[in-house]
Amino acid sequence: MSNTGDSDTSEETLGAHLFRLRAAAGLSLRQVEDATEKEVSNAYLSQLENNRIGKPSPNILHALALVYKTSYEDLMQRAGYLSSDAATDGRRRGKVATFAIGDITPEEEKSLLDYLAFIRQQRRK
Repeated sequence: MSNTGDSDTSEETLGAHLFRLRAAAGLSLRQVEDATEKEVSNAYLSQLENNRIGKPSPNILHALALVYKTSYEDLMQRAGYLSSDAATDGRRRGKVATFAIGDITPEEEKSLLDYLAFIRQQRRK
């Protein structure tokens, strides 16, 4: 798994975080596959999100960061490639434009992503 003991990633797995990012973007597994020009297959992404694969290659994380418009460094850290040197007092700088309001905790980021996914789901109805 991707749990490396970094306090910055809280208890959320990389897979759960990737699922939240995809839901917040309102994308299906196949849409992500298309957006990455088949670099990340929908089956592989499903395995990532379900924690069957815990440490994808940096190339995969880069492709997903571009599609989800999120920080590549954050995904690398959550996958265990980088240490949490940037974390201070259990807080970190938001890396996505919507989180540019200042320091947010991992729990706040999770809540914002959940809410964004909810809003986008309501729009599709």
